[in-house]
Amino acid sequence: MEHERIVLGIIILGTLMGAIDTTIVLLALPDITQALGSNLAATIWTILIYLLVLTVVTTQFGRLGDLFGRSRMFNFGFLVFTVGSALCGLSTSAGMLIGFRAVQAVGGAFLTATSGAIIADTFEVGRRGRAYGYTGMGWNMGAMLGIVLGGVLTTFLGWQYIFYINVPIGVVALFLGMKYLRDNPRVQARLDLAGMVLFAVALASLSYGAVDFASEGAAPLNIALVVAGALLVLAFIAWEKRSSSPMLNMRAFANRVLSASIFASFFQALGFLSVAFVVILYLQGIRGLDPFTASLVLVPGYVISSFTSPFMGRLSDRFGARVIATTGIAFLIAAVLVYLTINATTSLYVIVFASILSGFGGSMFWPANNSAVMSNAEPGHYGSISGVLRFMSSIGTLGSFVIAITAATMAVPRSTAFGVFVGTSKLIGGLSAGFLDGIHVAFAVALVILVVAGILSAARGKEQRQTHAGRQARQRGAH
Repeated sequence: MEHERIVLGIIILGTLMGAIDTTIVLLALPDITQALGSNLAATIWTILIYLLVLTVVTTQFGRLGDLFGRSRMFNFGFLVFTVGSALCGLSTSAGMLIGFRAVQAVGGAFLTATSGAIIADTFEVGRRGRAYGYTGMGWNMGAMLGIVLGGVLTTFLGWQYIFYINVPIGVVALFLGMKYLRDNPRVQARLDLAGMVLFAVALASLSYGAVDFASEGAAPLNIALVVAGALLVLAFIAWEKRSSSPMLNMRAFANRVLSASIFASFFQALGFLSVAFVVILYLQGIRGLDPFTASLVLVPGYVISSFTSPFMGRLSDRFGARVIATTGIAFLIAAVLVYLTINATTSLYVIVFASILSGFGGSMFWPANNSAVMSNAEPGHYGSISGVLRFMSSIGTLGSFVIAITAATMAVPRSTAFGVFVGTSKLIGGLSAGFLDGIHVAFAVALVILVVAGILSAARGKEQRQTHAGRQARQRGAH
């Protein structure tokens, strides 16, 4: 039990660090732009490159954990993330910072791709929901801390310290990880290099094309990249079906609970995170709040989610994921319905109320859904399935950004929309009214997406959770 608590603490620390760096950069972008003599269109890639790298490599890194040891890959992720953070703080140009953020994201991908699998290795099936609940708490606390620390560190110490703060934490976490984390039995299989390269190129094409579309609008290059990426995904699936040692075991998706849970995670991220992006655009562009104040309006939701996630995880252990996760989606849908009523004079307390609804929804969905995925994955493929789950969430996050910026630019130029997003621009008069129409469209799209997530969550069926020993006994009986 004590060893389990230590392992869980290390995983939470890694989750916390990754979450902090998804929000901490946002408030520093204007300072970074000025200090590095760059422009907003370039420095906003310090956010986008992180998401892009996570999306492209997470699945492959999960597979590497299966083959070479999940704890070893997790600790390596801490090392790369820490070094990347230090290099980000030392950057003297926007290009250097973007490049080092990519290095940081590689470390973050190792952490996120293997963390869920390590929990599945460490905790028996009936206690995983609670463990995933605590990691959900770590994520929400990290996102909340990123909001606060981004404003405080940038204001009083300088933008470099939003990266330097990771260095001492990373050193301590690496020491603890090397001392206490134990590797899983490794899969006896060859590395599917051809599949990895094919998948990486496909995802890079899709992801970059989608981000470039949101940033620059439709163009021959980004359209060609999206089409090429989609064709390469089909080629990858065909290759994996033929491969003797596939990177991704396609047979795992025959499990109804696992496949429905993974796709529910994708649609939940696609719908819910676009709502968060759009609410920030509303608070800054229409209500005139600065990024720090706008983010604080959403803090109650993070607080609620942080404190209720472990409890919701325990409930999912007891009652199964379907009811808990689907109820969570219902709370998220209720929050979007509240957001659909807002206008230029809506009380900020309405926004706070909606954020609390979404906090409850997220705390119910994430631990229950993650537990359902990992409890229905084969032990030898925990890493790759964990990587797929994180990948689907990451691609959903990128899609959310595309939805938010596309909706915003229905009424205002992209440069203005980016300025609103980071707090350097505000809208007045006719622009404000048109922008509000675009925001309502984005909320309506998110609502439809979340309904799809809810249908998938409800349709996952009754779970058949087994312990490691029980599953291995069943497999031996089959032979």
